[in-house]
Amino acid sequence: MKNRPHMKTRLSHMALLAAVSLAAGVPLTAQAQAGSADLGHIDGDGGVTDFYRWDGTIGAPGRMLRQEALPAERTQPEAGKAMRVLYSSTSGVGQGAVAVSGMLFLPKGKPPKGGWPIVTWAHGTTGFADVCAPSWTGTSERDKEYLEKWLAAGFAVVASDYEGLGTKGVHPYLIWRSEGRSVLDAARAALGAYPAALSNRVLVVGQSQGSGAALGATYLAKSYAPQLHMLGTVATGLVMTFDTPHTADYVAKSNTLTDPHYMPPGFAMLRIAGIDRALHPDLDPADFVKPAGRPLLRTSRKACLHDLFAQADKEGLTGQQVFVENIDPIDGTMSANFDFPDGRMPGPIFAGTGLADDMAGTQGQYNAVKAMCAAGSNIQWHTYPGEDHGSAVNASARDSIPFARALLAGKVPQSSCASITPPGPVQKKAATSS
Repeated sequence: MKNRPHMKTRLSHMALLAAVSLAAGVPLTAQAQAGSADLGHIDGDGGVTDFYRWDGTIGAPGRMLRQEALPAERTQPEAGKAMRVLYSSTSGVGQGAVAVSGMLFLPKGKPPKGGWPIVTWAHGTTGFADVCAPSWTGTSERDKEYLEKWLAAGFAVVASDYEGLGTKGVHPYLIWRSEGRSVLDAARAALGAYPAALSNRVLVVGQSQGSGAALGATYLAKSYAPQLHMLGTVATGLVMTFDTPHTADYVAKSNTLTDPHYMPPGFAMLRIAGIDRALHPDLDPADFVKPAGRPLLRTSRKACLHDLFAQADKEGLTGQQVFVENIDPIDGTMSANFDFPDGRMPGPIFAGTGLADDMAGTQGQYNAVKAMCAAGSNIQWHTYPGEDHGSAVNASARDSIPFARALLAGKVPQSSCASITPPGPVQKKAATSS
C-alpha cells in the first residue's frame, strides 16, 4: 500500500471511532452467525420488515412516505409519541431519489405556541447491514439517555438511519454528502407531517460518525434545504477532516493504525464492504479480502459492528491476514468524498471532546476545530477532563443544551476560537465517568 499521509490522517479518525458502538452498549444481534452464509446480500440488504421497502414513486426530498408506531422497547420514556418513519431523500452517491428510514419522538404534553423546536439527530457507527439501523435495533443506552435530555428540554427529536441503512441499497458509510442530506430531509419530513406540533427551528446534533453527518448537514443546508431555519450545530467526538489550506497547519502525525492492514479488522471491513461498495460499484469487495477474511466480509453484510469486533477477536484475525496487500484501486477517490472542501461552517457550532477519548483521539478533534476556526467559523470548543469518546456525549449536555436555548432566544454564542489550546496527551478515563 502506498504511503498517503493525508489519507492516513483521515483513516486514523475512522479507525478509532469504531469502538463507540461497543462502549455505548448496543446489544449483540442474532445475525452474528452470518459468517457461515454465502457472499449474498452484497449491499447489506435484508433482515428487516417490509416497512423499510418502498416500491412507489419517491418524489421530492423531505417528504414523509409512511409511519408506524415504534415497539415499546424502542421508544424513549420522555416521548409522548414515538414513530418509525420512512421519508424521501437524495442519494449522496449518485443513486437519485432514495427512501430513508428513521425515528421521530415528540415530547409529552401539549406543544408550546409555535410548536416544539427540532433536534435532527445523527448517530454514531453501528454497521453496514440493514439490521444495524437504529430504528430497527433501537438506540444504545447511552444515546437513549442523551436523547432523553433533549426531549426533557422541550425539543422534538427526529433521528435518521442514513441512506441505505435499513433501506434498499448500500450505506455510504462516512460520506458526509449522503449523511448530511439524510439528516436534513428527516427534519423536512417531520415538519411536513406535523406542522401543528413542530416549529421550523432546527438544531443539528451528532456524535462520532454523526459528527461528520451533522456538519455535513450544516454545510449543505443553505443550498440543499434552504427552507429550514437552522439554529446551529452540536457535534461531539469529531472525526471529520478538511481539504483546505488551513488543514496542513493542524494535522497530526500518522501511525500504523491508519493502514487497514494494521487497523482493527472488524472496523476496517466496514470500509471495504460499505465505503468502497458505495464509491466503486463496479468493483467486488471480495477481491480485496483474503480467504481468511471472507467470513468477516459475510458477517459485515448481515450483522453489525460489535459482531465484527467479536468475530475478529474470536478468530484472532489481523489486518494482514484479512486484506490483500494492494488495495490501491479502492483508495483513489477517498479524499474527494471524505474531506470537507471548506472549513467555513455557517451558523454557531458547539464542539465537545472528552480529553480521555482514546478512540477518536483528542489531537485530531483539536485539528478539526482549529481548521474550522481558521476558516472563520463560529465555534465553541468544550473539553471534558476524564471523559472518553462515549461518556463525553452525556457529559456535554450540561453545556450544549444551554447553548441551544441561547440560540432559541436569538443570542449568538461567543466563539472560543481565540482561546483554544492543544489538548495534550490523551488522559486516563476518570473512575466516575459513565
